[in-house]
Amino acid sequence: MRENASPSAPVLHPDRPNVLPLEGDIDLHVSPAVTESLTAMIRKEPKRIVVDLSRATYIDSAGLAVLIIAMQEVEAYGGKFFLSGLQETLRSIFETSRLERVFRIFPDVDAALAASTA
Repeated sequence: MRENASPSAPVLHPDRPNVLPLEGDIDLHVSPAVTESLTAMIRKEPKRIVVDLSRATYIDSAGLAVLIIAMQEVEAYGGKFFLSGLQETLRSIFETSRLERVFRIFPDVDAALAASTA
């Protein structure tokens, strides 16, 4: 775990039930809590889920795996899975792993929520 890791559990906001804001390092230690939050959201089968990464500082392979699995589960029932707010560090990780080609990434939550589901 990196020194500046912030292992806080994700918190869902009632005013935006389809948005999962994450912050700090999304790594092996935080991934189970992220999985739990996403699973709870996916169970309700919303038309779209947005993961807000604007306050995330780092993501490792465990965190990436959680997002990939969640995206597959959402798409399996016909929903859309979006990421938003990638800062430069995260954007670099997604580009290096070529995952920016896999995920639909938006500059911010509002843009993702406004995006066409087509």
